[in-house]
Amino acid sequence: MSNHDGIPEDAEARRAIRPVICYPDDGLPAVDLGRYRAARPGAAKVAEVTVPPRDARAFHVPAGHFFRISSVEGPQVGDLNLWNAANLEEKFFSGKTRALHGTHVTVGDRLWSCLPFLRPMATVVEDTLGWYGTDAYGGRVHDVIGTRCDPYTHQLLSGGTYHHCCHSNLTRALAEETGQAVGEAEMRVHDVLNVFMCTGFTADTGQYFMKASPVRPGDYLEFFAEIDLLGALSACPGGDCSAEHSSDAAACYPLLVEVFRPADGAIAGWSSPAVNAYDRSHGTK
Repeated sequence: MSNHDGIPEDAEARRAIRPVICYPDDGLPAVDLGRYRAARPGAAKVAEVTVPPRDARAFHVPAGHFFRISSVEGPQVGDLNLWNAANLEEKFFSGKTRALHGTHVTVGDRLWSCLPFLRPMATVVEDTLGWYGTDAYGGRVHDVIGTRCDPYTHQLLSGGTYHHCCHSNLTRALAEETGQAVGEAEMRVHDVLNVFMCTGFTADTGQYFMKASPVRPGDYLEFFAEIDLLGALSACPGGDCSAEHSSDAAACYPLLVEVFRPADGAIAGWSSPAVNAYDRSHGTK
């Protein structure tokens, strides 16, 4: 039965049903943070890439190495894409990462690859913004909910053309690194990890929001590469995303990517995870 407003008599009882976690994380492979962290102090820097403001750069990380994304001059967020360096069909799957770990990632969480591979690509081992937690607005840092700013949505909402959205930046970086045509590279760009970005959903309308990132020079997010990686990072045109993106109005700063090789034997016994064991028959056998 419903009242004249269409609200059922048991509406409150329906709302009061307790939620159930879709993917309990106790079934995930254990993360040996102790092993990773023990290997880190003796690791030597073997490469670095500076990502210019409102642009992107590609970088390579061999399996078993660490890579760090740092704020170096001012508050700046970055949009991260990852691919299997040997097979670009295997790429970061932000949706499944969100389903397994939550809307934002931090130490101990992993970045998972797309179907049918579905394996850890990288593990977060250090996060200097881990202290931030959840603020009064529901904001948290390092999200896997935002897709990346792109020129198509910009065109849709403003009628304008802008070529330095993160989608375009990542497209150019991948095309330059791989030699692919821009149109081909664009089809491999995917939803991102928004490094340092502070985001959430409004309590009243459920809208995705951003606010000024708490990142400051010296802050970093560090990962352990579980497989050979090709990465691309865009220094978002929104700067710290305190007001807007997809324009040249915000103050923007570079980001630094550094790659570190552990000392010989430091991760002895470790091996890259295998691709998902599902047989891909989909019920046809």
